[in-house]
Amino acid sequence: MRLTPFRTAVSAAVLFALGVACAPLVAQDKAAVPAVEPRTPDEIYSDLSLFGEVFDRIRAEYVEAPDERQLIHAALQGMLTSLDPHSSYMEPIDYADVQEDTTGQFGGLGIEVQMEEGVIKVVSPIDDTPAAKAGILAGDFIVELDGTQVQGLTLDQAVEKMRGQVGTKIKITVIREGVNEPLQFELTRDIIATRAARLSMEGDVGVIRLARFSEQAFVGIQKAIDDVYKQRNGVPPKGLILDLRNNPGGLVDQAVFVSDAFLKQGAVVLTRGRIESESARYDAKPDALDQRIADVPLVVLINGGSASAAEIVAGALQDHKRATVVGTRSFGKGSVQSIIPLGADGAMRLTTARYYTPNNRSIQAAGIQPDIVVTQDVPDEFKGRDEILGEAALPGQIGGGTEEQATVGSSVYVPADKEKDNQLQYALKLINGEETDPAYPPKVDRVAG
Repeated sequence: MRLTPFRTAVSAAVLFALGVACAPLVAQDKAAVPAVEPRTPDEIYSDLSLFGEVFDRIRAEYVEAPDERQLIHAALQGMLTSLDPHSSYMEPIDYADVQEDTTGQFGGLGIEVQMEEGVIKVVSPIDDTPAAKAGILAGDFIVELDGTQVQGLTLDQAVEKMRGQVGTKIKITVIREGVNEPLQFELTRDIIATRAARLSMEGDVGVIRLARFSEQAFVGIQKAIDDVYKQRNGVPPKGLILDLRNNPGGLVDQAVFVSDAFLKQGAVVLTRGRIESESARYDAKPDALDQRIADVPLVVLINGGSASAAEIVAGALQDHKRATVVGTRSFGKGSVQSIIPLGADGAMRLTTARYYTPNNRSIQAAGIQPDIVVTQDVPDEFKGRDEILGEAALPGQIGGGTEEQATVGSSVYVPADKEKDNQLQYALKLINGEETDPAYPPKVDRVAG
């Protein structure tokens, strides 16, 4: 199930722009921009001739001989970025990174790592990966990669060294507590699927953290729900919490699948574009998964960093009264981007539609408003820097939303210590009956979609 075409003969995919852009907290007023009059073919060709003339003068007269390919690609980038904040030209290497990001797969070793005192500490080897099979353990310190000392490298640089083409080898030197001599491993890189969803049990409540909407998102949700029942010997949990905070989005079809996991019928999302193929409605259908958890209460957590696909899910579950949404206002990205391959020259990301929630809301530059607003206790060192205005602050945002545009910031701060996480703790208290609010459980007073 896909929402817009991935313009190639062999596959189909649609992306929301990945990542939440930083921007000054000033909304741009586009209401005063006059409608653009259609240009005649003669006027268009005249402008193209102007481009050619400027290009030729640069080639002939610039102080140093320019790289013509670089000039043309810069012009393409300028043309696309002038449209809106999410349209852009991608060089081949950038396009490859996007493909890796959205599939949630890459050539690597299967190690979750963090930087600690200048070296790389293994947080956890992923099951059935080269690292796990070789015997690398959580708590190991990686000190050398192919003979190069890790000390002095950034975490990103070290991770980049560990990733690579499937089938290639890398030598890793590890220091392990309780072992006197460094351990040497030679690993062969394989395809690694990153975990999009993580489950933790808080008493009788399952908390599912969904980090992004890669191709692993729905599979991750499905596995997390299965794991809840396994840990409880088949007994349903007292409730589920779907944590979408600081989730920047990703694939639209995964947003549909994840929403469908909790809904048995009705619209999930509607898209409307300038051409017919960009306009569609996508519905939930009854299945064994949503039947299994139909009577399990659901709370969705959002904040200022919850964007695009995350907003589709929150909006769908909110409109259908399937979940109570807790936290602070989401980012407000209500547009769809198609990734259009350009062969050996990379790809273009083009905004092709707006999306609407089941109740026909366009949250562009407005965001999803939570049913219950719960803020965090922000440490002094982060105060004033934890809030973003979101899409409303991005120069050139397309507007056209049905809701009032955001004019104040929304926090993206989430404490590392879950005991200090006010939003999570409030959601747990709601489900456990220690807090009450008219919005929980949600009352079905209308049929969405």
